[in-house]
Amino acid sequence: MTELTPIKPADAVGEVADLYAQMKKTIGAIPNMTQYMASNPAVLKAWMALSGALNEGTLPPAVRERLALSTAEYNRCTYCLSAHNFLAKNVAKIDEAEISLARDAASSDPHTDAILKLSDAIARGRGSVAEEDVKEARDAGVTDGQIAEVIANLALNTLTNYFNRFNDTPNEYPELVTPR
Repeated sequence: MTELTPIKPADAVGEVADLYAQMKKTIGAIPNMTQYMASNPAVLKAWMALSGALNEGTLPPAVRERLALSTAEYNRCTYCLSAHNFLAKNVAKIDEAEISLARDAASSDPHTDAILKLSDAIARGRGSVAEEDVKEARDAGVTDGQIAEVIANLALNTLTNYFNRFNDTPNEYPELVTPR
């Protein structure tokens, strides 16, 4: 059952219409999630700002999609699993084997694997991690700047996971990927 009332693009006025126009220009669509976020423009702006800022970070899109898949799996968010499965395949061009690994916080690439494992440790530790986890990431070449980005991506993905779980956002993506 959906908890919030969406603001459809055709019904958007004022600030929400402006945000939708910006989103349409930036990502080419107005996803269902954002139509529900628009019930409070500050929430939509926050998501857009953090998402946009992290798009300019050092982690490449393929790594960010893997982080999103891993976090969605951990948080059991079907909407985000579906969205990021679609984006991983069609935008980041990640193959099925890597998508499957990412859902388990793993990758065949050692650097990406270390990033995913650190993100998973941070999520499971609710922000606290063992020094060993950080050392393993650093030993694999993960920089302090990348660690900061991992934490920010985890926050962004947790926001959308919780938002969509709470809202039971209707899924518009072609494949429904269920949590394991």
